[in-house]
Amino acid sequence: MGRPPADQPPTLTKRKDVLAIIVCYDTCEWTRDTIARIPAARGYDVLLIDDGSTDGTADVLRSGGLPVLLHRTNRGLGAALKSGIASALDLGYEAVVVLAGNGKDDPAEIPRFLDALAAGHDYVQGSRFRPGGRHRNLPLGRHLLIRAHALLVRLLTGFPATDAVNGFRAYRLRLFRDERIDVWRDWLDRYEFESYLHCKVLTLGYRVTEVPVSKTYPSPRRGLRYSHIRPVVDWWRILRPWVMLKLGLRR
Repeated sequence: MGRPPADQPPTLTKRKDVLAIIVCYDTCEWTRDTIARIPAARGYDVLLIDDGSTDGTADVLRSGGLPVLLHRTNRGLGAALKSGIASALDLGYEAVVVLAGNGKDDPAEIPRFLDALAAGHDYVQGSRFRPGGRHRNLPLGRHLLIRAHALLVRLLTGFPATDAVNGFRAYRLRLFRDERIDVWRDWLDRYEFESYLHCKVLTLGYRVTEVPVSKTYPSPRRGLRYSHIRPVVDWWRILRPWVMLKLGLRR
């Protein structure tokens, strides 16, 4: 399947070899803070993506002075990442770093991913549980699910995963030219995308590593929704690629 176009493609000029893709969806309150933390002097380009927000997030992005890619409707995390990766491929970038625009990820930590890429790794997973990483206000139930998922990844692949669902990641773009990795299919438009790619790189022999990162959730005292992930439906979406690939039902 071919790569779908963005509803509003970005005006993006390649200046560096790595593109940081910051994905936003109804994160208006936190997006301003994320943009403010992007350093003026940096070794990467930036692309902001809005996945069909209805709360004014797109307006915040447009006022940030950085390239913006817009989806008119919410397509899902995987679709947003595909749009950003397609743009990076078209412009000849070597790698992308992806992070959330909801204030949980810190752009100041992007150099950790750049260093890992420079060391020759193809896929870099951020981990809040590695030495040097940290997390704040992580709900207990979510904590237990993340730990259980990392254990499952270790059992299925042998890779010593500590945090396999953290969306702060880096990908070398040659991954998406591998015929054995086909991320452009519709069933990978939502949370399946990241798990599918994670499973593929760990089983195809690519060089994978983890780097420590911080993850900050809203204070429970503020009464704010800490995640768009729904407890049952979306955790199944996260697990689904592992089941499908391991049983040979998808490739």
